[in-house]
Amino acid sequence: MFSYDEVHSAARFAVTDRFGGVSTAPYGELNLGGSGEDPELIAENFRRVAEAFGVEPEAVVRVSQVHGRDVHVVRPGDVLPADPTPTADAIVTTRSDVVLAVRAADCLPVLLADSEQRVIGAAHSGRPGMYAGVVPATVEAMRDLGARNITAVLGPHACGKCYEVPAEMRAEIAERVPASYSETSWGTPAIDVAAGVKSQLAELGVEVIDATACTIESDNLYSYRREGKVSGRLAGLVKLAAE
Repeated sequence: MFSYDEVHSAARFAVTDRFGGVSTAPYGELNLGGSGEDPELIAENFRRVAEAFGVEPEAVVRVSQVHGRDVHVVRPGDVLPADPTPTADAIVTTRSDVVLAVRAADCLPVLLADSEQRVIGAAHSGRPGMYAGVVPATVEAMRDLGARNITAVLGPHACGKCYEVPAEMRAEIAERVPASYSETSWGTPAIDVAAGVKSQLAELGVEVIDATACTIESDNLYSYRREGKVSGRLAGLVKLAAE
């Protein structure tokens, strides 16, 4: 169920793989989003993820992701699940009774926590989100809630040796985020989203734990670039321990 699952201080960080769910081919087994599969199967997959975290399914908070930089704040007393689902690409909270979830299938899930001040966040950062600054926006939102010393876990994504883009796009992105400039293993222009996000986090004084793997290269993970429209979605997840 999890390709990564670690507790660091008072926060649990995890990233799902594609095993342990009820999804059918070509989405099998633990599809947590995308289009084309029965929503009831996706709901059952989320129920299993919730069970693994010891919460009810409605406590796994997710947003409608649009490759932007908006951050949704889950506040004490908010009714879950939110209706309608908030449109955002990041979530932050001080609550310990919820799991924050962002979905991806080549984009970079970034999971963040200040365990001492008890603030957590999760961001969905693909190329557009990195360019827009969704991760810095998430850090800012966490600091507005009192966070000081933040640790970030970077999860699986399309790596800089595989994420081929047109040369003009690489130049435009690298002008704003120079560390993202990359080249594929076969010598064509590429973007390294994780390197770009690491540079953004370094500027903000955020410690980084690298739990990356390449979604394009691993059959254990969903990849839109490899599988196309029938790709499912994995999830990056973070939860505070109960006090």
